[in-house]
Amino acid sequence: MTSGVSATFLRLQGVVKRFGDFTAVDDLSFAVAPGEVFGFLGGNGAGKTTSLRMVLDILRPDRGKIDVLGKPPGRGASAKLGFLPEERGLYRTMTAIETIVYFGRLKGMSAGDARREGLTLLERFGLGEFAKTTVDKLSKGMAQKVQLATAIVNKPQLLILDEPFSGLDPVNQGLLEDEILGAAKNGAAVVFSTHVMQHAERMCDRLLFLAHGRKQFEGTQDGARATLPVRLTLVSQQSPATLTGVVGATEIGTPNEGWQAWDVQLAPGGNPDDLLQHCTAQGFPLRRFEQHRPSMHEVFLHIVGGAEARP
Repeated sequence: MTSGVSATFLRLQGVVKRFGDFTAVDDLSFAVAPGEVFGFLGGNGAGKTTSLRMVLDILRPDRGKIDVLGKPPGRGASAKLGFLPEERGLYRTMTAIETIVYFGRLKGMSAGDARREGLTLLERFGLGEFAKTTVDKLSKGMAQKVQLATAIVNKPQLLILDEPFSGLDPVNQGLLEDEILGAAKNGAAVVFSTHVMQHAERMCDRLLFLAHGRKQFEGTQDGARATLPVRLTLVSQQSPATLTGVVGATEIGTPNEGWQAWDVQLAPGGNPDDLLQHCTAQGFPLRRFEQHRPSMHEVFLHIVGGAEARP
């Protein structure tokens, strides 16, 4: 995985999409680089699927510009693009391998190449013995693996996944995460939308928070966490409220032999290392000094919560 966007496989600039009086996507801009896993995050109705459908040329923007692998959206980029839709759909009377070959042919592959790659994927997914089984005879989990194979059979340079973890059991979630990270390691740009922050936290190099079609944040996970006040737990014999950089100190728990636990909040941009150094220099007695690392769920609520509350 990599960070930075000096080269891009996907770029949106000032994109707007309206449906009548409703603005689904509002002046959206971002770029995704080769080898990068980019999380496109927002609640239901935030504009994620509409944005991805414009990238795929299913919808056309009312304003703005989209570049997909250096070209406008359309069939010209389909050979190097993979897509896993939120709403899964396979032809139930086709066999697993026939399904993968069909989608490979749609992406410009020869039947032979699509079949060879499809069989390789089925083996990798533990479905080698089911290659000639029709989709309607497969379990839901098996069919989901076949759907994933149709998205990556052409080894895409740009892989787009819309709510890809929806409905997956833990085993298949792990398989999908491995495939996402593997595609990025091999140089693909991966964009996946989700409202489940745990997946983004495990995989994303960078992420974008979306609410009501408007970008609320774009950057690294560390950058997103930096929007929250730094919080610490200190166990000391006196109040840390007067220490340099501390803007809040609340007693937590019950004192034990003169030691009290405190929930401490630093000023915006505060550095815990500076506070620890200050404590040492001042001879401030400490038994515990622990920084809390906010989860992406907490960060998302902090950044997006107020925006989602607006009509």
